[in-house]
Amino acid sequence: MIRPVLTEIGIFLIPFAAYALFLLASRNGVFDTASWPGKVVLRLAIVSLLLTIASLVLLASFSGAPPGSTYIPAHIENGKLVPGVEK
Repeated sequence: MIRPVLTEIGIFLIPFAAYALFLLASRNGVFDTASWPGKVVLRLAIVSLLLTIASLVLLASFSGAPPGSTYIPAHIENGKLVPGVEK
């Protein structure tokens, strides 16, 4: 559960990191408050939210078992552990 949460946080931070790299490349102060005006931060937050929502929709649509499949959990068969499978 922690991996998808960290992935979504990373996706949210991508636009901010890209803007910080732009500031570094243009030799502006990354930690200077004048480099982060309110309009820019608002636009970056909107883009971040859109990326996060898109990734969550894609995750929900294209991950998991196919429709109509049945999951058979891991079990012991003939003294051996058999991993779970989807049929």
